[in-house]
Amino acid sequence: MLRSTNGLFLINKVKGAAFHFRYSSISTECEPEKPCIRTPVPGPKTQQLFKELNSLQQAGAVQLFADYDKCIGNYFVDADGNTFLDAFTQISSIPIGYNHPKLMNIFNDQHNLKQLINRPAIGVFPSSNWPEMLKSVLMSVAPRGLNCIATMMCGSCSNENAYKTALMWYRTKERGGKTDFTTDEMESCMMNQPPGAPDLSIMSFNGGFHGRTFGALSTTRSKPIHKLDCPAFDWPMAPFPKYKYPLDQNERENCEEDKKCLEQVEDIIEKYKKCKPVAAIVVEPIQAEGGDNHASSEFFRNLQKICKKNGVAFIIDEVQTGCGPTGKMWCHEHFDLPTPPDIVTFSKKMLTGGFYFSESFMPPQAYRVFNTWMGDPGKMILLKQVLSVIKEDNLICSTQDTGNYLKEGLHKLENEMSHVISSVRGLGTFIAFNAPTSEARDKINADLKKNGVLGGVCGETAIRIRPALIFQRKHADIYLDTLRKTLKTI
Repeated sequence: MLRSTNGLFLINKVKGAAFHFRYSSISTECEPEKPCIRTPVPGPKTQQLFKELNSLQQAGAVQLFADYDKCIGNYFVDADGNTFLDAFTQISSIPIGYNHPKLMNIFNDQHNLKQLINRPAIGVFPSSNWPEMLKSVLMSVAPRGLNCIATMMCGSCSNENAYKTALMWYRTKERGGKTDFTTDEMESCMMNQPPGAPDLSIMSFNGGFHGRTFGALSTTRSKPIHKLDCPAFDWPMAPFPKYKYPLDQNERENCEEDKKCLEQVEDIIEKYKKCKPVAAIVVEPIQAEGGDNHASSEFFRNLQKICKKNGVAFIIDEVQTGCGPTGKMWCHEHFDLPTPPDIVTFSKKMLTGGFYFSESFMPPQAYRVFNTWMGDPGKMILLKQVLSVIKEDNLICSTQDTGNYLKEGLHKLENEMSHVISSVRGLGTFIAFNAPTSEARDKINADLKKNGVLGGVCGETAIRIRPALIFQRKHADIYLDTLRKTLKTI
């Protein structure tokens, strides 16, 4: 639909805009008109809070302290009363903005409140309405073809348990479908030795980020600081395509890059068959933490083909891309895969964590994919309303429109100031651009903050944009004006 030039696209686009403007006042009517910076950034109250927190824990990653009573819509208010346009939204995890009115009264309902305060061990004592909650909330937006769901707490544990699920599936295949275990398997696993603890591996990609727990960390390849001093599994890493921009001027080179990377994927699978067979491949549809690296639809279709050919599970990590920011509910929908992925993980904008999977990946025994909470009914109650707002306000269509508008503005800046901004890329409002160096990138991001806009960095030179789904053209204009002002000082 996005690439179509026929009248149907234009009609749908107009309808999307109509819905967008009809409902946009619900979530943005109380917003300020623009950012307002009252103190140096960070301000005196923030600096004092830094000192207090640093005396209690390592708080070097903290940027600002928030006044969440005053945050509203697309705007973040810090402890010093500074108001920022938030184009980062808690690392892409706020779906419909701060203090959305449709969420504010949810826990005034006594039933919902009791679901919140009586937090159950869902794997053992779920609420009587838990199956219906799964059906009406999470399964209502399930990726095509995936009819099973496991709920978790966060992105890392979602990936961690997705890996376990894939490894169990692989070993069940090796046993010919048998679901019982030998005495040797049960005894050897307690010693962390084969055959009970088999020499299998999960392949990931250079630049990928999948979390910080030990299994997920072994597949995380974005920054050394994430992994230093931690033992890791000897699991393989494949190269992820590195494209030249603009894409339409580098089609041949980028096609060759796809081909080269896919050949190495196949070579690694063949090599590891002799020592640690690859049971699963995990990949982000857009490598977010690693630099907002994109790959073509053809790359992902061929990657899935390689997985099927070799009996390897195909896991797509949609922790950051899920729930609409790319202009589709799930980013992998852009790729037109011939069949569904085997497993899709999620968290962030979905508020809770978990993964979707096909029935063939259902673990045959209880307690194998398990923890105390296995999600949070309170977050599910919020998510139900979030998904309702997304549908009623047509926010995914709005995200497409705003994203196209924002990218167009960024391309204009790129043409005007190519010495400081390049490689504009993105789907929906999931957008990034590059600075010439890491130092220049960090200065641009810091100066944006001083000028009233919160953004994020990733990879070596990229600035990433991660607004809420209620981000509109008027917010894009503020971002672009502030970025222009900031770039002129570089």
